[in-house]
Amino acid sequence: MLFDFSKNHFELFSLTPSFQIDGARLDQAYREIQMLVHPDKSAHLGDQERRMSMQWATHANEAYQVLKNPLSRARYLLHLHGVDTQEESNTTMPAEFLMAQMEWREAIMEAKEAQDASDMEALHHRLRGEVRAQHQELGKLLDEQADYQAASGLVRKLKFMEKLGEEIDNALELMEA
Repeated sequence: MLFDFSKNHFELFSLTPSFQIDGARLDQAYREIQMLVHPDKSAHLGDQERRMSMQWATHANEAYQVLKNPLSRARYLLHLHGVDTQEESNTTMPAEFLMAQMEWREAIMEAKEAQDASDMEALHHRLRGEVRAQHQELGKLLDEQADYQAASGLVRKLKFMEKLGEEIDNALELMEA
């Protein structure tokens, strides 16, 4: 069993490096690799081969998780193009985006205070729609326009939106408990 750790995540799964990927093809390639490197397959091998198999299983799992998630996939693509998203250091956002964030937070807080699960579900649905639209824009920026700086800014915005989604999900869980 000889694998090349120098391959990027896309190469590992025989995918073209792009934001828009064939999810079914990714899933299939992942399953094929896992069948080759699953620890059960290497139980009869020596220590070194078992360790190598475990490293490959771990590497494939990490690569799969990165490519499966659109935001992680965008970060990874930007990394491949030498672009740091600066999510931790660059928190500047356009004023209209910040205002929208404040409106989202107010709406979430109101739904929490009212214990209104239907309002919270509506917020969840609306946010998912906005995230999908942002993912489409991210796909254009990365795959069609190669505008990595704009894509980096959109990744930072999506990180905020991801946190909103987590807040909504947590609130819904508490309401359902």
